[in-house]
Amino acid sequence: MKAYRYEQKYVLHEAQYLPLRQAVRTLMDRDRHAGPGGEYMIRSLYFDDMYQTAYRDKLGGVYARKKYRVRIYNCQTTSINLECKYKQGSYINKEAVALSLDEYRRILEGDCRFLLDKDSHMAHEFYLDWRNRLLRPVVIVDYEREPYVLEAGTVRVTFDKNLRAVSPQENIFDADAAARSVLFPGQLIMEIKFTGYLPERVRRIFHMRNTTQTSASKFCMCIDRLNGNAPIPVML
Repeated sequence: MKAYRYEQKYVLHEAQYLPLRQAVRTLMDRDRHAGPGGEYMIRSLYFDDMYQTAYRDKLGGVYARKKYRVRIYNCQTTSINLECKYKQGSYINKEAVALSLDEYRRILEGDCRFLLDKDSHMAHEFYLDWRNRLLRPVVIVDYEREPYVLEAGTVRVTFDKNLRAVSPQENIFDADAAARSVLFPGQLIMEIKFTGYLPERVRRIFHMRNTTQTSASKFCMCIDRLNGNAPIPVML
């Protein structure tokens, strides 16, 4: 049975972000995976089918949906994960399976049968969807993440900066791949994830600062940007 977590998203301007970050730092710990500057780079290659089901389901607000991606960090080959993000309303679950560099390249070449040998239901599901729904790479999503964690309620707050869209034809490990900015300068996305409950002392931080929740999807915004749309003027 999948263990779902609650997810909230907010689009912030730098003037909102700076005091929020300071308040978060007083209550939460920096994620141990963050680099010396408190951030790490996330790059994800997303897949969709010939009918753009993942994209259309998100825009249409379909209650239960999913999307596949290969995720790496800091453009390195040391950690490559095939992931599926399952969504039910405001609740999310993520399943992942590690890939070798050779396995990642085999997926791009359309040779996914090796996934059936992995001890992962999600890997098997991806193989069936690849074969039956004709999954293909559609967009690479880039950003820098500043993460904080709190053990109580397993709370995780992240500030995702410099959101960029990259063509799926680019090399995912190329740090200099051509990219297009998605949000206006000074804007970023804050995400709050927790299991069970959000402690009142954390909840108070965001209520006091009059933040407005959004359904912002990096995946959809980056696809729109690749299709020639200008950076998204998100209202604050």
